[in-house]
Amino acid sequence: MNDDSSIEDPLEGYLETHYIHRSNWLRAAVLGANDGILSTASIAIGVSAASDLRDPIVLATLAGLVAGALSMAAGEYVSVSSQTDVEKADIERERLELEEMPEQELQYLASIYEQRGLKKETALQVAQELTEHDALGAHVRDELGINEISQAKPIQAAFASGSAFTLGGILPLLVVLFAPMQGMEYTLYVFASVFLILLGAISAKTGGSGVLKAVLRITFWGTVAMGLTALVGYFFGVSVA
Repeated sequence: MNDDSSIEDPLEGYLETHYIHRSNWLRAAVLGANDGILSTASIAIGVSAASDLRDPIVLATLAGLVAGALSMAAGEYVSVSSQTDVEKADIERERLELEEMPEQELQYLASIYEQRGLKKETALQVAQELTEHDALGAHVRDELGINEISQAKPIQAAFASGSAFTLGGILPLLVVLFAPMQGMEYTLYVFASVFLILLGAISAKTGGSGVLKAVLRITFWGTVAMGLTALVGYFFGVSVA
């Protein structure tokens, strides 16, 4: 007689590591931090290229930091809320279709599984069993492509983006407050580039992706933006008193 307790579980001790569950807040956080560093540093660089006084540079940088953080949080909330509204409308539409034409919906669900590689009979059986378990959940997940990981979360996105912008924007502000006025725009450029490199590395590590590619991407576009802003300050620079 076999003792079931002696049978080893093949999955015991097996643990998969994935990072996709971080995608929503990580996207908002990286976007916010990148924008915080880049836009705040760019403002500071542009003003410092046109002024030899610290006060107007500090004022412009601080104003850009506050306005940018609030704008980023509000923009994320509004845009992600719009996505949530679309998702809710589609889910409600799917619920009505399941009530009005359940057989057609069952066949459609089976066709989805068949297209993914299951045999026709197996696809139908899977569709029937999932429909019995949770019909709406199966259609929301497999027909609409909405799941717990990808589902929009407006408050989470707004908080992550606004907070990250603030943290990113504080870094150039500290440079403006304490760095020597002589060559301020160049100091800002160097420090902001370093901040962007660190952000690229941290975001890549957090998301489990390649560090070099992330660093090159974020640093290249960041330095281009700051360089163009500095040119604006030089070309249109009026002595700020």
